[in-house]
Amino acid sequence: MLMPKRVKFRRVQRGRMKGKATRGNVVSNGEFGLQATEPGWITSNQIEAARIAMTRFIKRGGKVWIKIFPDKPISQKPAETRMGSGKGAPEYWVAVVKPGRVMFEMAGINEETAREALRLAAHKLPIKCKVIAREEVGGANEDE
Repeated sequence: MLMPKRVKFRRVQRGRMKGKATRGNVVSNGEFGLQATEPGWITSNQIEAARIAMTRFIKRGGKVWIKIFPDKPISQKPAETRMGSGKGAPEYWVAVVKPGRVMFEMAGINEETAREALRLAAHKLPIKCKVIAREEVGGANEDE
C-alpha cells in the first residue's frame, strides 16, 4: 500500500474539499486518463485495487502512471471506547481528490483497451470518474 515514509504531524484535521482541482487536471504523461468528477477521499487500498484492475486488463502492454498519493492520515478510536481521552491512532491513509483531478494515466495501448481498463479501475473507486484523452498541445493559432 502507498503511504508516506515520514510525516511532520501524526494526526491531521479533516479539512474541506470545496472547489475544483487547479493542479493535475490535464493528461500530462500518458495518452488517456481517469478524471474525477466529484470530490472525495481515496484510500491507499482503493488506489492499489484500481492499479491491479488496470494492469491485469492490459496484460503486459502499455504503461500506467498513478498521479495521486495518499498523504493524509485518518485516525479512528477503538470500538466501544468512551468519549474523551484524546484523538484516536492513525488507521489508514487517503488522497484528497477534487473534481477535475486526473488520477491515473495510460500510454502505449490502443484507445478501446485503455478506455476499458480505466472503466474497470473507476469501478474500484468511491467517486464518479470519466475517461479522457490527451489534448494536442500547440493548436492555439488556427488562422495562420
